[in-house]
Amino acid sequence: MGRGMQWPDLDPLFKSHPDLTFRKGAYTYTVETKGSEPVYSVTDGTNIISLPIHWSFGKGAQTWVLERNGQLLESMVSYYPSIDGLEITTGDAALTPQNLEEAVGRKLREGEPRDCFGCHSSNSVSKGNLHLQTLETGVTCDHCHTGASTHMVAAMQGEAYETAPPDLRKLPSEDISNFCGQCHRTWETVVRSGWRGEVDVRFQPYRLANSKCFDGADPRISCIACHNPHQDLVRDESSYDSKCLACHASKNEPADMSAQAHRDAKACTVASANCASCHMPKVKLPNGLMMFHDHEIRIVKPGSPYPD
Repeated sequence: MGRGMQWPDLDPLFKSHPDLTFRKGAYTYTVETKGSEPVYSVTDGTNIISLPIHWSFGKGAQTWVLERNGQLLESMVSYYPSIDGLEITTGDAALTPQNLEEAVGRKLREGEPRDCFGCHSSNSVSKGNLHLQTLETGVTCDHCHTGASTHMVAAMQGEAYETAPPDLRKLPSEDISNFCGQCHRTWETVVRSGWRGEVDVRFQPYRLANSKCFDGADPRISCIACHNPHQDLVRDESSYDSKCLACHASKNEPADMSAQAHRDAKACTVASANCASCHMPKVKLPNGLMMFHDHEIRIVKPGSPYPD
């Protein structure tokens, strides 16, 4: 999360890919880096619009926010590691540009810039308003732990106890889900927005809440029960086995005390390792360019449709 947004001159993508090109219909897109300044350009073969990239969103896959005539735009194309190149930005495939101006990117609606920068950066939103002049890239301590900076100063003065931010680990699982869901989308947000189908696999708090085993009060099934927000995401599926077995004891091993306390959590009859590979299957987004583990934990039957 600390690299959810990057300054372009520090973005390694532009150093390793100084000349990216993509064509869609009548328009050709290029992202060209000369020196330390990447430039995003779109041409229809006759005219061209070129804009400097000011903000890079994402660490692997990247989308860029551009500025033209005082309006913030989401770049029409993004970089995807799965193809090592450019393609239409996720969610924008249905857009049909009628002219070169529209081909540059989608104009961000009211409130969207605040939400985008508010999740991918720190100190960019204050009292509900966007303040790009104070923006810090990525998610810093203060982003989640309000008052962390004040606390660090106080700690140097021997007053750390009085200024310590609330311990988020003490929140019930449902509250943690809603806290993380401020950016990763809560169950309520997804339902109210009407997002359906594989596209909502990106919204982990929503998917987790749909799991039969989700218990809003049980600390063994929450975002931070499996993920350490202070570290890079662990991608080794087997590393999560102990989290699953905290409730679903292996059939070959005696249940520990926590598993016994949750007696309706049956042991898997198939395996006691690599649980996530079966019960949290990888799902591709409709455009096929990105893949996420589905956090709706369940028994997956071959050929069964995506549960919504």
